Amino acid sequence: MSSPTSKLVLALSCSITIGIVSYVHLKQKIDREKMHEGVVRDIERQQRRKIENLYMLQKQNELTKQLKKELGATSQ
Repeated sequence: MSSPTSKLVLALSCSITIGIVSYVHLKQKIDREKMHEGVVRDIERQQRRKIENLYMLQKQNELTKQLKKELGATSQ
């Protein structure tokens, strides 16, 4: 027959094991969510940069046209 002490040790061991496994799964889930948030932030940052770059390109084109007009007007 099993003694009450051995039953207690077995129950305690099982409880600790279940707790550790649950903690690891929860930690992995949280880490995965954080990594996904990082990817979303990176995509948003890339989109903002693309918009800023397009704006700067448009400004540069406008300035180039203006400079060509001024150079064309002064050379005539």
